[in-house]
Amino acid sequence: MEFDYEYLKQQIFSLTTIDLNAYKERQMKRRIDTLIDKHGIKGYDKYVQALKNDKALFEEFVNYITINVSEFYRNPEQWKIMDEQIFPELIRKFGKNLKIWSAACSTGDEPYSLVMALSRHVPLGQIRIIATDLDKQVIAKAKVGLYADRSVAAVPADLKKKYFTQVGPSYKISDEIKARVEFREHNLLKDTYPSDCHLIVCRNVLIYFTEEAKDEVFAKFQKNLKPGGVLFIGSTEQIINYRELGYARKNSFFYERPC
Repeated sequence: MEFDYEYLKQQIFSLTTIDLNAYKERQMKRRIDTLIDKHGIKGYDKYVQALKNDKALFEEFVNYITINVSEFYRNPEQWKIMDEQIFPELIRKFGKNLKIWSAACSTGDEPYSLVMALSRHVPLGQIRIIATDLDKQVIAKAKVGLYADRSVAAVPADLKKKYFTQVGPSYKISDEIKARVEFREHNLLKDTYPSDCHLIVCRNVLIYFTEEAKDEVFAKFQKNLKPGGVLFIGSTEQIINYRELGYARKNSFFYERPC
């Protein structure tokens, strides 16, 4: 029997529930081959056997494919406002079928945080988050849903227990949370925006844009919010000219399109 990369993918899924099909094959295969060579192991079958028998080797492997730093519930005090004020207000205005867009979602920590946070107010089956990013690679990683310990440190204990499974030193988010998020590729400066949103979340991204580009994006967000809808931005950002762009300021990081 030839122990090829397909065999390795099947075995890794069996051992870890990590689906390597979600990663770009050429890049991931090259990375794994480099890791195997580092240990002087010959062949995928022998590497799989080593992973089964050597806990340190197993943990090294899992860490190796969770290289991106991400963070759930980033700035927990702001998520507290979301939980106690923003979600209840939006549900009161629009009902429980909220249209939510997580823009520039990176590796998925933000949209998955939104699903978990909203699940305290709405049945999980009614939640749908649109999550977009320019980078195919981070979307692929988001779909895998595997995160380092430091990434999930701020997740409330009950939600962490309910929706994460520990895989070696890392944590894998549950399929029932992943099922509530639709990932798409999207360029904030070029592509059409999802319309009639009740909540748009775009955090710690526009700091890298020019002032003109920021205004363009914030204006587009405003046009694609329903009247009464809310924009949630990051702790590194502010909208100085929010009135000119058609917003009312609810809080340092929450802006509303007035009714």
